[in-house]
Amino acid sequence: MQPSVLTSKERAALRRKGQSLAVIVTVGQAGVTASVGAALEQALDDHELVKVRVATDDRTICKAAVETLARDHAAALVGQIGRTALLYRERPEAPGADAEVTPKGGKRSNHGSHL
Repeated sequence: MQPSVLTSKERAALRRKGQSLAVIVTVGQAGVTASVGAALEQALDDHELVKVRVATDDRTICKAAVETLARDHAAALVGQIGRTALLYRERPEAPGADAEVTPKGGKRSNHGSHL
């Protein structure tokens, strides 16, 4: 599975959205482990946009850990500041999901429909 390629506008919008997010996945001193990978996989499935923190002061280790997570989980690296990074992976549509577009408010209305 390939990570989605984000435009600069999409990346900026995701960064704005990510500012208010809490850290969901933390990479500890042991580095990228199977349990960290499983936690990230679940978080990406649930939320699409996930804030990750790496518990090290070494910039090269931090960068490598974030790049490894993004690559291994087919996620796009939205941005990284210090030890905190934002990863994004579009949630696949559920089988049988209704693809009908609803108005901006999210509520469907029968006003103006002509049958």
